[in-house]
Amino acid sequence: MTESAHPVVWLRHAGHHLGLVPSLGGSVAAWQLDRPQGRLDLWRPWDGKTSDLYQTASFAMVPWSNRISGGGFTHEGQFHAMRPNRAGEPYPIHGDGWLQPWQISQPAADTLVMTLTSHRFDGNPYDYEAMQTFRLVEGGLDQQVHVRHLGAEPLPYGLGVHPWFPRTPATRITAPVRGLWLCGDDPLPVAHTTRFPTGWNLNEGAPANGPLIDNGYTGWGGQASIAWPELGLELTARMPDFEQDGGAAQHFCLIYRPPQGPAFCFEPITQPIDAFHMPGQPGLRVLGRGEQFSLNIQWRVAPLATAA
Repeated sequence: MTESAHPVVWLRHAGHHLGLVPSLGGSVAAWQLDRPQGRLDLWRPWDGKTSDLYQTASFAMVPWSNRISGGGFTHEGQFHAMRPNRAGEPYPIHGDGWLQPWQISQPAADTLVMTLTSHRFDGNPYDYEAMQTFRLVEGGLDQQVHVRHLGAEPLPYGLGVHPWFPRTPATRITAPVRGLWLCGDDPLPVAHTTRFPTGWNLNEGAPANGPLIDNGYTGWGGQASIAWPELGLELTARMPDFEQDGGAAQHFCLIYRPPQGPAFCFEPITQPIDAFHMPGQPGLRVLGRGEQFSLNIQWRVAPLATAA
């Protein structure tokens, strides 16, 4: 990985290598694992050159994830206009934290922290502080995205992470989910279903290769696994503190499975696509001044149980 105008800061611990790019949207350049066969990319690596965040290994989505339709949203009777923020996208997408430079620090030998203070970036209504914490541990990575509202008036918030995973022909994604939002061509949600199209059911394992999926899943139970049989490895994601309401999991996740290319996305998110325009604004947290919340993920990599 060559250096560019956006230098990479590396953390090495417990056989893992994590590269962060604070000046490029607080993104991740690479997460790699030492193996006897050589170093392996667990997230698809950034090339060290392009400034397109979609080509990085991962980035945080704050203060909302995915798309907002209608030119903005209404909260407590006030309409907040928002502009599209990515070329070719008709809607504002993935928040605005990924469009700003972050500051980086290393509070411990196994930890890197990036912080951002954002004041109504590009005319958005949000004033907030955000923090990303990455801690390398035996067997994997602990990741947190944290936000604190600074504005005088309360606003709804959502969080997410957008990692890209390399895919082999046999790669599969498995997660307990209850439903799925079907989309139009935008893609914005148009209908919710508990009947999964063929090859889309994460409960029984969905292939990482196939026709396009760019859809949000509901009722995610806070655990997921990505299996690479050819590599004999499995990466698991766990949300250790997911909320429940009467026993029903309240997390959401999104799969982006492009028909071509070397990678796909599994995105833990706290609200569905365009939740701002859904009844009850599911998953969004309304924060007053000084109020805060976090998204916590434990990533762990281990030999695949079914590997020979």
